[in-house]
Amino acid sequence: MRSLTYREDGAPTSTWATFSIGPLHTPALLVEGDGEQAIAPESVRVQVLDGEVVLPEEMAPWRAEIAAAEEPTQEQALDQVRPEASGGTHGRIWNGPRYAVEGVEISRTPLEEHAEVRLRLRPTDYFTFLASQQLDRRLPDGTTPRGRYLDPDRPLDAPAFLQCSFGVNVAVVTADHLLVVSRRADTVRSGPGLWGSSVNEGLSRHIDSAGRNAPDLHDVARRGMREELSLEPHEYTLTMLAFVLDVDQRQWSAHFTASLTGLTGDALRSRISRGVADRWEHQSIDYVPFRPADVTDYLLRPDRIRRWAPVTPALFHLALVHAHGRGAVERAEARAVRRLPQGQGA
Repeated sequence: MRSLTYREDGAPTSTWATFSIGPLHTPALLVEGDGEQAIAPESVRVQVLDGEVVLPEEMAPWRAEIAAAEEPTQEQALDQVRPEASGGTHGRIWNGPRYAVEGVEISRTPLEEHAEVRLRLRPTDYFTFLASQQLDRRLPDGTTPRGRYLDPDRPLDAPAFLQCSFGVNVAVVTADHLLVVSRRADTVRSGPGLWGSSVNEGLSRHIDSAGRNAPDLHDVARRGMREELSLEPHEYTLTMLAFVLDVDQRQWSAHFTASLTGLTGDALRSRISRGVADRWEHQSIDYVPFRPADVTDYLLRPDRIRRWAPVTPALFHLALVHAHGRGAVERAEARAVRRLPQGQGA
């Protein structure tokens, strides 16, 4: 199965490299988008296919283990309403309905050569996602899902049951030009304690697909802005920049940038202090001057460089390129790498 095709050049996937800045190396593969040109909403077509994702027979017991450990008994379900009874804040994990990525196809319009993206999804659930994340667990024959089903020279080819995650990541910039950087809470299941995007929201079948309609990725980003930062659509402009794949964990993302039209950093701090729906997902927020040199220095800080969520550095780079231009960003990144202590800039 080809999970992505270029109709014009047909370049082999083995020629692509994951995102890096000097010593900062990530598993983020920029599949489409360079930051300079926005991806228009009408250029993205999302199709939901019939038939849920099915794990291979040898991986099915892993999902059963997760279900047995996480699905509460009647008494445990009551404990989730009384957090203090279970010794935690959020109780057990809810097996929410979500989507797996069957494929991503990218082409170009004939004259302007603008991107056209077709995203094909299949229904799945959170327990299947958790089972599929065990890519290096041994199967009965001694192989692993990573070794059996994935080819490192063809990173865009993967079965849907190993790609049970699609989310949106947003780089938010305040009206006084501060980049919002969030640190994930230590209690979340995915990427605990890592520094990440301003907003991160997973695609949900239950929330994002009204009736039989396919989800709209811009609407998912707006939901994330509302739930994580208490921001409403009239308070910002939203731009899609890229489609990105974390090739290590097989998680897909649509990258956005959002520019606040009136709220400064202080005003956003004040807004957040009055409560947000998903406050528990983040434990702290930094505000970084949204200039190429400042953001690059921040990405390469010794206490940050190994604590980034996989696709976040690429997101911030693309947002900088969109605002300041590729040349200015590339020059700032090169200068930042040269300033690093000897031996750390390679």
